[in-house]
Amino acid sequence: MTLLIMAAGMGSRFGGLKQIEPVGPNGEFIIDYSIYDAIKEGFNKVVFIIKEENYEIFKKTIGTRIEKYISVSYVFQKQDAIPLKYQHLTNRTKPWGTGHAVLAAKDIINEPFAIINADDFYGRDAFRQIATFLRKNQEENHYAIVGYQIANTLTENGSVKRGVCDVKNNKLIKIIESNVQEKNGIIEATPLSNEPKFTVTKEQVVSMNMFGFTPSIFKYLDEKIHTFFEKNKNNLEECEFLIPDIVTELVKENKVSVSVVNTDALWLGITYKEDLDKVIKNIQKLITKGEYSSNLWNK
Repeated sequence: MTLLIMAAGMGSRFGGLKQIEPVGPNGEFIIDYSIYDAIKEGFNKVVFIIKEENYEIFKKTIGTRIEKYISVSYVFQKQDAIPLKYQHLTNRTKPWGTGHAVLAAKDIINEPFAIINADDFYGRDAFRQIATFLRKNQEENHYAIVGYQIANTLTENGSVKRGVCDVKNNKLIKIIESNVQEKNGIIEATPLSNEPKFTVTKEQVVSMNMFGFTPSIFKYLDEKIHTFFEKNKNNLEECEFLIPDIVTELVKENKVSVSVVNTDALWLGITYKEDLDKVIKNIQKLITKGEYSSNLWNK
């Protein structure tokens, strides 16, 4: 099984390359804990999706310390890796989105795989749940998404983007990408699609971009990216080709089914600079409990 880590974003709200912000007592990054958990649950290959200009720093700071434990590969999310028909219409510099990032790995992944964000701490149980699905799944067009309770994914420092999941009989109906914020005990979601705002309970299931796929997703991404560019050819500086939107479309078209596998794992993330201290403190708590060594790779 392969773990595909999306690390091409620069973390604009955090103010830097937050994927390599130390959070562990020996300089460990959030990515280190994700890879460590993935190895424990049976993953044997990791692929980093990065910007080409970040290759040296990623290899030096992350790759070299994990490559003796797991096979490591790198792919680059390049701005000009779009349909030729539309290349002359844009000088865009920011990444095209998670769907475009995953598509960059199509030539080196031929096995079941999970995808995660580089700057999210997912927790061991989340990797256990997605690994169990990937091992058991026998259907080419059957995927999975790990579901978290929304109350366990919020920050008091501002709004966050979350994929609010509509679920029926443990199967995904759709994902509503939204800005979410809790104020005075009320959690309000503002869809990025400009649909009306709505409130949710603390138990609402949300996606944190942890999916389990078969290689068939690459075929669908190849098809969908052409539709995406045609639809957004007059808005190429702002539009994003996002995995949650693509998966929702595929479910609606009855091309795939997506199981929702819920986890009680602790989720942590750094959206704002003020979130960093909370992440460090919670990881230290897990170390104190014995879930991780204080020196992760040199026990």
